[in-house]
Amino acid sequence: MSLLARLFAVRSVDSIVKDLESAPPLKRVLTARSLTAIGLGSTIGTGIFILTGTVAANHAGPALTLALLIAAIGSGLAALCYAEFAAMIPVSGSAYTYSYATMGEAIAWFVGWNLSLEYLMSASAVAVGWSEYVVNALGDFGVQFPATLVNAPFGKGETGSLTLTGALINLPAVFIILVLGAICYVGVRESSGANSIMVVIKVAVIVLFIGAGLAFVDTSNWAPYVPPNTGTFGEFGWSGVLQGAGIIFFSYVGFDTACTTARETRNPQRDVPLGILAGLGISALLYIGMAAVMTGMVPYTQLDVAAPVAVALDAHPELKWLGGLVKLGAIVGMTSVVLMSLLGQPRIFLAMSEDGLLPPAMRKVHPKYRTPHIATVWTVVRAALIAGLFPLDVLGELISIGILLAFTAVCIGVLVLRRTRPDTPRPFRVPLAPVTCVLGAIVCGGMTYFLPADTWWRLAIWTALGFSVYAAYGYRHSKLRASESREQ
Repeated sequence: MSLLARLFAVRSVDSIVKDLESAPPLKRVLTARSLTAIGLGSTIGTGIFILTGTVAANHAGPALTLALLIAAIGSGLAALCYAEFAAMIPVSGSAYTYSYATMGEAIAWFVGWNLSLEYLMSASAVAVGWSEYVVNALGDFGVQFPATLVNAPFGKGETGSLTLTGALINLPAVFIILVLGAICYVGVRESSGANSIMVVIKVAVIVLFIGAGLAFVDTSNWAPYVPPNTGTFGEFGWSGVLQGAGIIFFSYVGFDTACTTARETRNPQRDVPLGILAGLGISALLYIGMAAVMTGMVPYTQLDVAAPVAVALDAHPELKWLGGLVKLGAIVGMTSVVLMSLLGQPRIFLAMSEDGLLPPAMRKVHPKYRTPHIATVWTVVRAALIAGLFPLDVLGELISIGILLAFTAVCIGVLVLRRTRPDTPRPFRVPLAPVTCVLGAIVCGGMTYFLPADTWWRLAIWTALGFSVYAAYGYRHSKLRASESREQ
């Protein structure tokens, strides 16, 4: 077999499902309601409480709602494709495993490696946003921290390169990752239960903000809806709307986390598709509603701050009573996003290790807690370091490109498997598959074009590092390749 054929060899769906029977058992405790909460917990956080302001002020203006809608449509198309795969192959690897079954090992490695980028950066980015809100909230009570201990030592310069800020470490961001990592280590039931409580709190706060803020919307703040472009690509105009959609896209990716817990779901064929679609639909409605009210309460030019929702409230003294609740909702919301990101990443490593592409330690399951404990520790330590060292704008861009590429691969993968394995039972089928899948791939893949150029450079470096690891370890230890050698 040629090198090219080996790199693009696929794992059959039957072999993947068969291996599940002999894999270390995980606790099957999750339901459709749990998965919906996991999707909401992974989705509603920094995107709605921080990045919405940044995107409105620098890219889309009042058309922030349109940018969110475009991102939601792209996510929805991808979510339908995820649902078909997740019901058919209830594994922990999500897009990584789906790519392995359709486009081959090299593509699967690329997707899995970039999913690890998405999960790590998501946990780290949201932890940075969490730090900003907590420091701000404690400041209201007179508690002050040295600036060197609550900011990243690296910042983003005017040319997109990293610069030194003079700070030492973002200590609160490191702290919250370590605490939530301990919960993930103990078990999925505990993680899911804590997340469900936090989801109820933050959804209630968002609904309260939308209801109270509607009375203070000034429609003149929505004009012009799409501000004219400044002459720079991505700064307002339609290029700004599309770049804003690409940047904020990661705010909708919670359903991928739901897919990584398929092995811990009681009835994955039914519950995973329900959880994926319900979580995404509710998130989109809340995002767009909150964005419309926020940009109507104040001019979008005032929203380029760490706490844009607070700016909208401060502009209307009558809503002062709501400020504390919104800060609480933001902190709780971001806490749940960090928790769910830390929950999803180790399960990607678990799946990659079970295929032989990562060391055996990553697939070890704790004898008591039935969690991938070593992969969890590895994830938590790396996420804490990244959160402590880098700022939110750098991390947010890296998240979007990783997940956009994974979504594109999943949309294409559904079409590939429909052609190569048309008779495989599919408990859930993507409606109008050719149109839905092609549109999903075009929207998700196309949005990567509108991301800043330095994001692509960082992706190239990350990918080169990933394939170095694959060449040094994964290619040599692949179980698929070992089985092919035995058959020959």
